[in-house]
Amino acid sequence: MLSGYVQGMMARVFAHEHVVQLAKWASVPVVNGLSDFSHPCQAMADALTIIEKFGAMKGLNVTYVGDGNNVAVSLMHISVMLGANFSIANPAGYDMPAVAQETGAKLAKASGAKITYLRDAHEAVKGAQIIYTDTWTSMGQEEETAKREAIFPPYQINSQLVAEADRDVIVMHCLPAHRNHELTDDVADGPHSVIFPQAHNRLHAQQAVLARVFEGA
Repeated sequence: MLSGYVQGMMARVFAHEHVVQLAKWASVPVVNGLSDFSHPCQAMADALTIIEKFGAMKGLNVTYVGDGNNVAVSLMHISVMLGANFSIANPAGYDMPAVAQETGAKLAKASGAKITYLRDAHEAVKGAQIIYTDTWTSMGQEEETAKREAIFPPYQINSQLVAEADRDVIVMHCLPAHRNHELTDDVADGPHSVIFPQAHNRLHAQQAVLARVFEGA
């Protein structure tokens, strides 16, 4: 029905299977605007932000600290596709899905990038040019808030952790942020933060997605 109304769709869903089914049956392009498995549109903006800062992603060290959620999955995939090494530090029980790790391994093998899974945030940020985090509790997980807030404090991005990374490190967050939870105020508003240019780049990245989807239309 929707295919008869529009020239394309962007779907934000909970279950990833729903956007897969939508794409299967639609006769117009379908873009994954967010699912519980991945967030590829966000990753496009993330890559643009990193490239603006460093000129390219190949050879950089990208570190994600926090829950192995949809944002982490897409960040890993785009990082290794573009030749950046990717590390993630997260508590036990909050790993990325196995299928996401398998895809990441294949993409890393093709580009020559390296993926490292860790528990210790301090170890993960050593040598990192990019530190990235997200909320400890994603949409749809609100009933887990108290449990997660007891587990995730060692994964907070604060000035001490930033000081342990590369001197030119940038700090990223897909927003909205819970300030002084996963990210302290002094980091969010500090000289290493690119969270607001990163947010601006979502506009440009999504314009690029639409231009590619409707190329030749």
